[in-house]
Amino acid sequence: MNYIPNILFAVALIIGIGYFAKNVKKLIRNIKLGHDVDVSDNISQRWKNMAMIALGQSKMVKRPIAGFLHIIVYVGFIIINIEVLEIIIDGLAGTHRIFSSIGPLYGVLIGAFEVLALLVFVSVIVFWIRRNIVKIKRFWAKEMTSWPKNDANYILYIEMVLMLLFLVMNATDLQFQAMNNGNVISQFIAPLFSGLSENAIHIVERTAWWLHILGILGFLNYLYFSKHLHILLAFPNTYYGKVKPKGELDNLESVTNEVKMMMDPNIDPFAAQPESTEAPAKFGASDVQDLNWVQLLNAYTCTECGRCTSECPANQTGKKLSPRKIMMDTRDRLEEVGKNIDANNGTFKEDGKQLLDNYITREELWACTTCNACVEACPVSIDPLSIIMEMRRYLVMEQSAAPMELNTMMTNVENNGAPWPYNQMDRLNWKNEA
Repeated sequence: MNYIPNILFAVALIIGIGYFAKNVKKLIRNIKLGHDVDVSDNISQRWKNMAMIALGQSKMVKRPIAGFLHIIVYVGFIIINIEVLEIIIDGLAGTHRIFSSIGPLYGVLIGAFEVLALLVFVSVIVFWIRRNIVKIKRFWAKEMTSWPKNDANYILYIEMVLMLLFLVMNATDLQFQAMNNGNVISQFIAPLFSGLSENAIHIVERTAWWLHILGILGFLNYLYFSKHLHILLAFPNTYYGKVKPKGELDNLESVTNEVKMMMDPNIDPFAAQPESTEAPAKFGASDVQDLNWVQLLNAYTCTECGRCTSECPANQTGKKLSPRKIMMDTRDRLEEVGKNIDANNGTFKEDGKQLLDNYITREELWACTTCNACVEACPVSIDPLSIIMEMRRYLVMEQSAAPMELNTMMTNVENNGAPWPYNQMDRLNWKNEA
């Protein structure tokens, strides 16, 4: 009978970690639906970006209040959960606070954890107030419907509950309280339980202990369905993020080779063009499978913070475009495709839908000014512009569906060698007017 709690704990651990592993496998499968892209360049810069942006939170602090609070929550939550290692060992081995054997240092560590827990709790409350009472504009945009809005609040509630459980667990642990050197915060909570019997206090402590670890496992598995998946994906996303100048756009190899051939005076213009090594199935992207895997990783990493949309000049002037919605739509469509594959034994069955038109409208795509403000604003190096440009490329090169003004410009470039409707013979007449 004494081993039943340990067995139950092991079962809970296996189920929690097993379900998490299953979701991670599905996540990787979905991301790999994108085509390959070379990210082997600038290795040192990529490591630096990951260290500065993901670990150092360098882009978060550009907005000081939110940045400072986020650092508290991020650092506090991660450090506090180091204690999870002790809980796991205790749960499996049947011990109690096994790390307390290190002596006074243990009390110092737990005391520091308690201070962090309080700071996290206060920061989360401030975040909740900013989101639900102050109602900061970027949290209440059109794309922030019931699930995105509720998801953000669910995370805040979970974090508050986990921090309270941690403090209650310490406050009702008579053995820990007897140490009298680590209960910096919990000593003020302990009097709340002074009227209970020792047995009742023990039950409260065990209940808080179980709820805390089960809450951690539940939170871990909730991440896959939440915008807080960025807790895990921010590191690879910042590593694989764009390292070239933001204004540098990529070109299709097949198109580049054709242009080079046309401009080379030594090449017969009537000769057959060499086959491209890229050989795209189609130009640009109309669905998630046409994007590359880094762009799909971007979609899963989106924090839905809205910084990109709040900085977007098109959005600020009332246009329909929201870079955040572009990423949310890409993730939603990718999830839909993934479920389709799961339901059809590992193969995708055409469902009559695509990212273009069914999720992202053409009006949104053509509203973009390609200024890169969204890319610069993102705290985890997401690039909404790259998806917009791929979908524009599809519209232009596959459907000839560019706006009239752009079609006119491209026709002039093709016929006159310039975007203006002047005959090529007249292009240099301006110099005679000087």
